[in-house]
Amino acid sequence: MAAAARFDAAVTGVGMVSCAGIGVPASWARIREGRGTAAGPVPALDGTPADFGCAVPGFDPAAAVGRRRAWRLDRCGQLALAAAAEAVADAGLDPAGWDGARVGVVLGNGIGGAATWEKQHDVLRDAGPLKVSPLLIPMLSVNMSAGYLAMEYGARGPNFVTATACASGTTAIGMARELLRTGRCDVVLTGGTEAPLVPSIVSGFSQMGALSKRRADPAAASRPFDADRDGFVPAEGAAVLVLERAEHARARGARIRALVSGYGASADAHHATAPDPRGAGAELAVRAALSDAGVTGADVGHVNAHGTATPLNDVSEARLIRRAVGPHPAVTSTKGVVGHALGAAGAIEAVATVLTVEEGHVPPTANLDSLDPEVELDVVAKTGRDLAVEVAVSNSFGFGGQNAVLVFSRA
Repeated sequence: MAAAARFDAAVTGVGMVSCAGIGVPASWARIREGRGTAAGPVPALDGTPADFGCAVPGFDPAAAVGRRRAWRLDRCGQLALAAAAEAVADAGLDPAGWDGARVGVVLGNGIGGAATWEKQHDVLRDAGPLKVSPLLIPMLSVNMSAGYLAMEYGARGPNFVTATACASGTTAIGMARELLRTGRCDVVLTGGTEAPLVPSIVSGFSQMGALSKRRADPAAASRPFDADRDGFVPAEGAAVLVLERAEHARARGARIRALVSGYGASADAHHATAPDPRGAGAELAVRAALSDAGVTGADVGHVNAHGTATPLNDVSEARLIRRAVGPHPAVTSTKGVVGHALGAAGAIEAVATVLTVEEGHVPPTANLDSLDPEVELDVVAKTGRDLAVEVAVSNSFGFGGQNAVLVFSRA
């Protein structure tokens, strides 16, 4: 059977709200600097063993999405709308003039409206069921981030959320590309959002032993690939990419920032929370993405690693990168700066990968002082590296053995 022709989805717009800054320019500037995790104490986590994380600084929901809308949305929805507004503007699209039936929305989200859930649980406990907000369900439901984007932009095409744990944002982008490949849509708003900095969620991760314990020095806590790493730092954030059929983008004279050329997904079928130590399942996803893009590991110049700074993940991922891609690419993990935004992480990293390909600059892995000797890769540290990248890979792996991988190419 003949191999399917390669399909390139054009990235014409990007938006991001992260702990590194509000908007792509601010976030990307700090990621490029690689000057340490943008983490600090989180008041909502006071009294918990893990009371620090990566919150978006100075985010004003009323200013970002409007006061009336803000109070009806959980924070994960607020962040998604803010990122989407930047992405749509960056793409130069006017939703008033597009055919909404040809516009889809696919977002990744792992947890949903956690802050709303906790708040309304307290109301139920303290004041009784008649005081629970009638907005509870639309505020906490995982699907509503995509739903509200559709309402905002009149996007009447396919609309859904992917929930593959920490691979959710990457899975969403892969599925968005499929909507373009099949011809169902001309434009898809895609990415991920997460607002998990609430006591129950963070305490759950803490009890699992997944989080860094560096309470005295949060800025140095997220240490991907470092020999002294001890866990990830939880983060909130959102990133949205505008994907278009390439012919649609070219016909309207759009700037194409990069191309999504390949996507692969797989399952470890190994353990609920621990990665396969051999990285065998994740390797399937990497190889599938490379094959889908019609490239080989030798063509890859950069890998944006999942790189959570957990002892097991980083070594497992390093081994599979070396096998499936090789030791030659310049590897980085942006989680050294922005922490781990769970379902939004893959989308944030996708935007960083797009910018790396577009600008020819690989940002450094923050807090990497001593490379783990088991990580036999060219991990960029201390300072960024100017590098013409024609093909880049972005990895995302999640609990349940969920693996998703994207291949980006220069436009």
